[in-house]
Amino acid sequence: MRKYQLYLIEESVALHYNGKEKLIYNLFLEHTTTKDAALKAILQKQIDYITRPIPVWKIQQVLLIESQKKNWFEQKDDGYYIKNDHASNAALSILNDCLQIEAEGYYDAELIFFELLHKYEPNFLAIDRENGRYGWLKPIKQRNFV
Repeated sequence: MRKYQLYLIEESVALHYNGKEKLIYNLFLEHTTTKDAALKAILQKQIDYITRPIPVWKIQQVLLIESQKKNWFEQKDDGYYIKNDHASNAALSILNDCLQIEAEGYYDAELIFFELLHKYEPNFLAIDRENGRYGWLKPIKQRNFV
């Protein structure tokens, strides 16, 4: 099972750390693993500074519209589910400070969630702490000045 936490990163931070997302990942990882209460409080302040609150209502609207279009997409009280012919499935939950996706099987079910979310907001950073994976849902476009 793969488990991702998706954090909405402030736009200025996302632009500055494009290509350096490992630094943001390390911040979240250190916050999770540290036992030092003072350090944990400092790291939490840093996380609060670089993240934006999850716009729950807007995300629910995006997911609700999609669930009405597709028969393999389901909405229940505790979250949103995608089942793809028993080859893959994923569940999305909206938590206080992040979105959480749990997935099994092939990657296509979780990718559907990723694509839906990146259409809405390009500054989501997905973190899979158990497997040490992380990345933006949508690459940030660089401005080219000619």
